[in-house]
Amino acid sequence: MVTAPLLAAASSDAERHGVFTLEGFPYWIVYVAAFGIVMVRAQATYWLGRGVARGMGGTRVAQVLASPRATQVIDRIHRWGPPAVTFSFFTVGVQTVVNLAAGYLRMPFGRYLVALTFGCLVWAAIWTTVGTAVVWGAVLLFLHHPAVLAALVVLALGLTAWLLHRRRTRTDAAQPTPEEV
Repeated sequence: MVTAPLLAAASSDAERHGVFTLEGFPYWIVYVAAFGIVMVRAQATYWLGRGVARGMGGTRVAQVLASPRATQVIDRIHRWGPPAVTFSFFTVGVQTVVNLAAGYLRMPFGRYLVALTFGCLVWAAIWTTVGTAVVWGAVLLFLHHPAVLAALVVLALGLTAWLLHRRRTRTDAAQPTPEEV
């Protein structure tokens, strides 16, 4: 059971610092720190992709990527890939794959950097506002009604498992059986 002093401390802490702060730091400092962190992480992923591509020279994958059809696709990605980089920051998990692919496919760094900067600005804004509010909300919900928070977590995990199962069964149903092949 949560004690009254603990609840009072959490409430006064939230009132004193506000929702969009971190241990009393103003919002803009938290935003700049989040922007810097995501900028470094995303670029590290991009450069990892470039390194992997460089190490694949002479392999079967490199030969496939040098084919005329693959070259057309890669040119299209170079042209339309920057918006994909920017919009990937509205998602969770996809941004790592997109940044790795941008590096692996050797997206020109200038285009990548512009798209990355806009994406990082958006990501920092989302996570220093909505993300912080969700974390504070979860902390306060835990302090006031821990069973409700536990139920919400179980519900979210169950919904995720159901959606993944549904997707997997649709994918399996779409594949031909050995008798049909």
